[in-house]
Amino acid sequence: MGIDTLKEALPAYAKDTRLNLGSVLGTSSLPDQQAWGAALACAIAARNPQVIREIAAEAADRLKPEAVEAAKAAASIMAMNNIYYRSKHLIGDEAYQTLPARLRMTVIGNPGVDKLDFELWCLAVSAITGCGVCLESHEKTLIKSGLGREAIHDALRIAAVVHATAVTLDAEAALSA
Repeated sequence: MGIDTLKEALPAYAKDTRLNLGSVLGTSSLPDQQAWGAALACAIAARNPQVIREIAAEAADRLKPEAVEAAKAAASIMAMNNIYYRSKHLIGDEAYQTLPARLRMTVIGNPGVDKLDFELWCLAVSAITGCGVCLESHEKTLIKSGLGREAIHDALRIAAVVHATAVTLDAEAALSA
């Protein structure tokens, strides 16, 4: 169950993804809470049911229940924020930047875990959904809070590999249907 199950499910052509999946979570410089919280939030953002189930199962063994809930909250809030802020940016009309969001985002102020961890998970989810505005904002907050670029880089690597796993398994499911 967990990462090993996902690695076994990946086809031969996804050997790099399989090897990277074990590597990014097995050799990360991040503490377990940061790494597995990022993996869980990214699995949810990547939307593949098998990836979500397997990473959630392994994360539950490595994270306290409040961290599991916060990682899920990071995926949820960023699903909204990434669309909202990316859209305002892509429209290109500066007038939208002055309009208030008027969207509830209280979990960001009180995520139930260390705010630095939550910010890191939000950054990782933003990498998957491609919101440059959110990536920049969370990266600046993390750097200002004292997190190094290597840690941020590790979170981005986790996001990339979790997403690649989800895409590959989605493709295999579609091709075999």
